[in-house]
Amino acid sequence: MSKHKLNTRAAGLVAVAVMLSRVLGLVRDSVFAYLFGAGRLMDVFNMAFRLPNLLRDLFAEGALSTAFITVFSKKIESDGDDSAWALASKITTLALVFMSAITLLGIVMASSLVSIMAPGFDAEKAQLTVHLTQIMFPFILLVSLAALTMGMLNARNVFGIPALASSFFNLGSIVGGVFFGWLYDPSFGPKALTGLAIGTLIGGFLQLIVQLPSLRRVGFRFNPDFRWRDSGVKQVLILMIPSVIAGSAVQINVVVNSGFASCLQEGAVTWLQNAFRLMQLPLGIFGVAIATVTLPVVSKIAVTGDKVHFRETLAKAMRLATFLTIPSAMGLLFLSEPIISLIYERGKFTHDSSVHTAQALQFYAIGLIGYSCIKVLSPAFYAINKKWTPMFVSFGSIGINIILSWILIFKLNMGHRGLALSTAISATLNFGTLYLFMRSEMGSLVSGKFVMTFLRCITASLLMAAWCWAVIHYGHYWVGNHSFLIRALTLFITIGVATVLYFGSCWVLRVEEVHDAIQIFRRKLVRR
Repeated sequence: MSKHKLNTRAAGLVAVAVMLSRVLGLVRDSVFAYLFGAGRLMDVFNMAFRLPNLLRDLFAEGALSTAFITVFSKKIESDGDDSAWALASKITTLALVFMSAITLLGIVMASSLVSIMAPGFDAEKAQLTVHLTQIMFPFILLVSLAALTMGMLNARNVFGIPALASSFFNLGSIVGGVFFGWLYDPSFGPKALTGLAIGTLIGGFLQLIVQLPSLRRVGFRFNPDFRWRDSGVKQVLILMIPSVIAGSAVQINVVVNSGFASCLQEGAVTWLQNAFRLMQLPLGIFGVAIATVTLPVVSKIAVTGDKVHFRETLAKAMRLATFLTIPSAMGLLFLSEPIISLIYERGKFTHDSSVHTAQALQFYAIGLIGYSCIKVLSPAFYAINKKWTPMFVSFGSIGINIILSWILIFKLNMGHRGLALSTAISATLNFGTLYLFMRSEMGSLVSGKFVMTFLRCITASLLMAAWCWAVIHYGHYWVGNHSFLIRALTLFITIGVATVLYFGSCWVLRVEEVHDAIQIFRRKLVRR
């Protein structure tokens, strides 16, 4: 049983790397907001990028990555390294051919795709969106290869470099986008958006090549292999079919929201995009990091048929995700407006845009725990060959989101806030349903322990919430009406005190996960 364990140290390494990537993503959005604001132009760019980005989540970092890591990890365990590397060459060749075809098809059909995704855009806005979409569509090819590379490295217990790779995407997007945007239009008008699109491709290319030296070191040598009538290839493709939907329910819901948002006032698409980006900061740091480390482990455990070890590992991962995301959700609920204002409110990004973005962020935060646990739980179904379950659950989640979005917009007049709320509710219901199905499959998920962890963490977060509320209501001058440096320092102190209050309360309440974190910290001190 000790051979395959959840590596909390590796999860911590991935969390730090993902945090850097998410912070650079915020820098990227902040720079673009400064140059373009949160109105018509950024609505166009965000919608154009949403199309190839959706395919990235559907095929690359969603279905392809999940299916490949599952089969590749099992192949290492059952047949050895040589067989696993042969499978990797076959899948890489297939991905090159298939994603190249998807890229060409996307470029040709860009106009039709934009009309479906953004029905509320006027003719001029839609035409510019089509132009940018055609430039950025090759991004899906680059990021698909990057996702395969990441999967191979994760399966070989290399987590740091793959997690850092998306930081290079953000760096390339920022530097390349600003440089080429300035070349096209020094005043950063509509023509400069072409530069941002080129920067996106540069970022995707960097995300791929930065991982290649590590891949070579672990033993992979790519040999084009078109012999796709292979049991391993077949397993990957079979897993991908349901995973295309199940692994991307949240992203599809966001796209649905963007379609609704395109029918609302100027800026709604960008408000939701910026809010979702901020919500993804703790999601990426904690949920994605834990899921990245968990999937190869549970895939290898599944080969042994050890249900007890499988469910204990999965349950621990979900408890850890809950423990870490509850304070994040609480912080975003109370501190959304000063955080948004600090990050974005400069240049062409106005205070009104900060308020609207903060409103969306508060509603997104309600579903943060659900988002995080889905990242951990959904891929585990593929490890136990229950690939259809997440797909059917996701069908229901998407349907609920569409119905809720329509009701909240047209019946309750909540605007873009209703779109964020519908996504959060759908994600929470998605997680709850998946949890019940997995519990049925495993006989148990140590549910009593999960519930106790959840309740204790919620209780511990109340003191933190009271502190954040007091700062907002009695320290408004310091967090909202002062210089950038003073506001940043005030927020830093506020978040730092909130963190200490939360972890201290969890320690008093004997939350097991805080003791794990202390042990990790102690081991690091001993090594040093």
